[in-house]
Amino acid sequence: MSVALSLEDVRVHLGGNEILCGVSLDIQPGEFVTLLGPSGSGKTTTLNVIAGLVENSGGRVLFDGESVDKRPSHARDIGLVFQSYALFPHMTVGENVAFPLRTRKVPKAERAPIVDRMLDLVQLPGTTKRKVASLSGGQQQRIALARALSPSPSVLLLDEPMAALDKQLREAMQIELKRIHEEVGVTTIAVTHDQTEAMTMSNRVAIMRDGLLEQIGTPEELYQQPATLFAARFLGEANLIPVADGRLEGFGCEGAKRVGTAVLRPEDFAPADADSAMPAVTVKVITASYQGNRYRLDVDRGPGCEPMIVSLPPTTEPAMIAPGAELRLGLREPRKVHVVEEAAASEPSVIDADLVAQT
Repeated sequence: MSVALSLEDVRVHLGGNEILCGVSLDIQPGEFVTLLGPSGSGKTTTLNVIAGLVENSGGRVLFDGESVDKRPSHARDIGLVFQSYALFPHMTVGENVAFPLRTRKVPKAERAPIVDRMLDLVQLPGTTKRKVASLSGGQQQRIALARALSPSPSVLLLDEPMAALDKQLREAMQIELKRIHEEVGVTTIAVTHDQTEAMTMSNRVAIMRDGLLEQIGTPEELYQQPATLFAARFLGEANLIPVADGRLEGFGCEGAKRVGTAVLRPEDFAPADADSAMPAVTVKVITASYQGNRYRLDVDRGPGCEPMIVSLPPTTEPAMIAPGAELRLGLREPRKVHVVEEAAASEPSVIDADLVAQT
């Protein structure tokens, strides 16, 4: 049975350093939340505190409103998948999946049906007698997941579960893990530094920085309305354009009353001709890379301006975007440009005025 999980002002001191500086987070029963952040942000420490592997110096960890701070790891009813999978090489696949059941003294006659059900869940039926060493990396990851789920834990914890896989297999397993979560419905917390992985698998993503929670929201919310410039930079590619005196620098947009930084994603742009009504800017192409589903461009806006990253359709004429070519780019939806305000960077905002005037 899944539980609601809460962290209340959780702090951790290790070696005289404060690793977690007051993390508060509420996760609903059955929700999939991913902790995303750079190395040293505190995401793995947060997971280990939930697991009972690291003791918190302050604050509380609650399962369904009840503190588990004094419970040892084995008494917290959690399933844990490590980055290395930590399968037992001397055991068969079936023995690995059954191991948590054996430690919980589940009768032997009841273990086999559970093992078979878990192997069906991860789409590896009939592998009970196989040796772990004979499995591929993706298969080992599935077995580790089956083992974690076999005792029907209240909380599933995933520590960089895809890190050891190659890109193609990692992308396939992200979809697979999402399917398994939807089928099982267990409260799940994962840790990763891979933005695509976090956005693909999760109901919500929690961005961490320097031992604090920077922002939490759905993948759509974080991508479209980052609350801080750090969140904007960390999740996806972002062009950060100053907004001052009611104008979006370089685009001639008028009417914005806020001062801050506009967050423009690469796909927010489109080629604009002289008659276009879109707010536009003329740029020079630095590089253009064909990536299958798009052309990725680095473009120069002129002296004193940071280069921008732009995505254009794969059907774009190559000569139009050759290095050195001049290109006029317009904003597709200027009314929806998101601005992180300078005075209150933690509060997301949207330019709410008419931004279609051009100079």
